[in-house]
Amino acid sequence: MSEEKSLNFIEEIISQDVASGKYESILTRFPPEPNGYLHIGHAKSICLNFGLSKHFGGGTNLRFDDTNPTKEETEYVDSIKADVKWLGFEWVKECYASDYFDQLYAFAVQLIEKGLAYVDDSTAEQIAIEKGTPTVPGTGNDYRNRSIAENLALFAAMKAGQFEDGAKVLRAKIDLASPNMHLRDPLLYRIKKAHHHRTGDTWCIYPMYDFAHGQSDSIEHITHSVCTLEFIPHRALYDWCIEQLGIFPSKQYEFARLNMTYTIMSKRKLLQLVQEGHVTSWDDPRMPTISGMRRRGYTPESIRDFCERIGIAKRENIIDFSLLEFCVREHLNKIAQRRMVVTNPVKLVITNYEKGEELLSSENNPEDAEGGVRDVPFSNTLWIERADFMEEPTKKYFRLGPDLMVRLKSAYIIKCDRFEKDAEGNVSAIYASYIPESKSGSDTSGIHVKGTLHWVSAKHAVPVVLNEYDRLFSVEDVAGAEGDFKDHINPNSLNVDATAWGEPALVNDAIDARFQFIRKGYFYMDTTSTKDKLIFNRTVTLKDAWAKEQKK
Repeated sequence: MSEEKSLNFIEEIISQDVASGKYESILTRFPPEPNGYLHIGHAKSICLNFGLSKHFGGGTNLRFDDTNPTKEETEYVDSIKADVKWLGFEWVKECYASDYFDQLYAFAVQLIEKGLAYVDDSTAEQIAIEKGTPTVPGTGNDYRNRSIAENLALFAAMKAGQFEDGAKVLRAKIDLASPNMHLRDPLLYRIKKAHHHRTGDTWCIYPMYDFAHGQSDSIEHITHSVCTLEFIPHRALYDWCIEQLGIFPSKQYEFARLNMTYTIMSKRKLLQLVQEGHVTSWDDPRMPTISGMRRRGYTPESIRDFCERIGIAKRENIIDFSLLEFCVREHLNKIAQRRMVVTNPVKLVITNYEKGEELLSSENNPEDAEGGVRDVPFSNTLWIERADFMEEPTKKYFRLGPDLMVRLKSAYIIKCDRFEKDAEGNVSAIYASYIPESKSGSDTSGIHVKGTLHWVSAKHAVPVVLNEYDRLFSVEDVAGAEGDFKDHINPNSLNVDATAWGEPALVNDAIDARFQFIRKGYFYMDTTSTKDKLIFNRTVTLKDAWAKEQKK
């Protein structure tokens, strides 16, 4: 976070707390539930929490809210840690809500002893009815009048596994007439006889999120607990529990979550896409997950830049997906290695080239003064783009055609002499002559041409597979669209091109390198790629082709 920029409302609050000496140091936390992979919405929260602690010289804990054993897996824990580290952040402590199960149980006993919690045998449906509505107060039941001793005994029996799932719950005893529905005797504990990924079968009762979260913050001495706007109604219960227990007074603050066009941010729906085979995995490059974006070739710098640009607000809004793509393009343009890859190729034969072959020098990145150069093999038989040749060129056509001249990038100027067609009438070969004095970097030919084509030497080219990804959904507001969200999956979200040829440098290039395939877009090597079968994912196009397509 830059000192020159104005502070957002959360930074202003922390600045005042620091200035007043309210806290010795600032401590935030990022508390994901390990029930799925993180997505771009979580990236905003990660950047905010870690950014705040960095800005104010504090720290951030990574805490897993693992209170629902039926949905949580170690796989998700590992993926979350990898994502946070990949984004460039380090946590002070790695914590788990399950670390505090004994302490949370003791807190619940403390509330019972104060007459502020009771065991309720009602069904979930009965409890919902008895809570009333926002305009009608709730009604108490006989269980609410149980004695402290009876509640302590029943809660201990719940812990001992003497009751089945759903038979009893522990509720806070607050105010059934409160205008805030979250204060109408909310659930604190439920019975769930399920194996936990860390505690095994030690526990069969688990705290509800609203009870575990605030107390976990307090145990860790979190000073500023930052969450999204939907938790505003939960804040009163957060404060009530901390006040009644007399523990460290962590404070909750809310900001607007990230909503993006052409995207869903529901882990439940993302899991559905994976389970039903609409995508290959959580890290499918079309997914809005951080792991999917990493596999597609997004950079952590571009995601952090995106989160910085959209800022922190108090109102919900929707961000155009194009802004994220802009941030990705802007960073990749600075760092991506330029390489030549030809798709839908046609053969170009240079009839007067008698050297056999030579190595030509080509710059890796014109935006990087220290990017260096690479050797590109050149020969008399090349592959060029079929779209770069026209049998009957139009007046303002500056690529290759009969009697037209173009420059081959980093090589020579050539002139098309003739071409051949196959039995189906398709151009099968183009024959040209080159100008020896026109070599790039030492051109003395005096000839000026307007067109420059990329190419690869047919003798040296390596086959590559290109996964050309586009947006997973075809409608802007997926959540608000009619019908099932899966009805709006973009049928053209992936096009696989297995006809491409690339320059041989791709074989030995660094696995984690980013590439701009000249005139094609930005690409990144897929995790399934091998030296025998190079597979590249299109990270983003060179320009916002999607916006242009939608205007047609």
